Amino acid sequence: MVIIVPVYEKEQTGVYYNTAAVIDADGTYLGKYRKSHIPQTGGFWEKYFFKPGNLGYPVFQTKYAKIGVYICYDRHFPEGARCLGLNGAEIVFNPSATTVGQSQYLWKLEQPAHAVANAYFMGCINRVGVEKPWNLGHFYGTSYFVNPLGQIIACASEDKDELLISEFDLELINEVRSKWQFYRDRRPETYGEIAQL
Repeated sequence: MVIIVPVYEKEQTGVYYNTAAVIDADGTYLGKYRKSHIPQTGGFWEKYFFKPGNLGYPVFQTKYAKIGVYICYDRHFPEGARCLGLNGAEIVFNPSATTVGQSQYLWKLEQPAHAVANAYFMGCINRVGVEKPWNLGHFYGTSYFVNPLGQIIACASEDKDELLISEFDLELINEVRSKWQFYRDRRPETYGEIAQL
């Protein structure tokens, strides 16, 4: 089993990152991703304690697949999701802690869109329950896997911790990319203004 371990990373005193470590099936530490987009909204005042990630959008060759990691609020930004695909990700995992009213509508909209736009699988993980004493709201669970066609192929419940299992046929990535040539038809030379605005 490959494990993605979200951690509160302390680089040095006063410098903290929201990080996920990737550990391969044999226990080898493959590296980490630091959350790039830091929210400051609705009880999630993360800019007070996390610095934005500075490692780019790495992809890790595991025993089973090439995986990328996006963390929680990152999922609202298609640019990094595209970078993960361009860097070779076959599966992107997004560990999250999102509450009712905090983008619940977008939970099953954005990540299938990333899967389609980049023709990869996604593992979309959201916690359940309430975190006391802060009571930021109810974390609504509904973790799921989505395939490169944007189809949710397995979904967990809203109210209990559970292990969600699904099988992926990675050949579907090639099939979809052969039909929908989104990478071939990109026009990066026309996108410069995105970084300027």
